[in-house]
Parts: sequence; C-alpha cells; structure tokens
Amino acid sequence: MRVFSGLEKYLSHKRFGEPVPVELPEEATLRDLLQKMGIPEEQVFTILVNGRHQSLDYIPGEGDRVSLFPPVGGG
Repeated sequence: MRVFSGLEKYLSHKRFGEPVPVELPEEATLRDLLQKMGIPEEQVFTILVNGRHQSLDYIPGEGDRVSLFPPVGGG
C-alpha cells in the first residue's frame, strides 16, 4: 500500500508514496484496509489497485499494489 498527498499523516513514520506492507485476512475489503490503518474513509477520494480504480468493497489479492489518494483541489 502507498498513501499520497497528506494521507501519510495517518501512518507513523511513513513518507509520501513510501511502500507500506500490510497483511489482511482473506476476504478483507479495501474498507477493512482503511480501518486497519486508521485512515478515515471520507479522507480517501481515489483508490487504485494495480493502477485501476476500485471501490471500498473490492477485495484485494495477495501482491496487489494499493494506492490511496485524498480529494485534491486546485485550479
């Protein structure tokens, strides 16, 4: 798992984009991942698994690369 654009504040001693290995039970969803990591759902706008957008109900497999992004503004 990797977190970007401020979400790293929820993970102690992790930096922007730094890989974070996570073990989840079989059948655990991305929602379960957020809960385990202490990242509020409302702080995550986009979740990519192996480069593809996925919902919170998606069940990642072993070795999947999960990236979390918050909503961003700008203009």
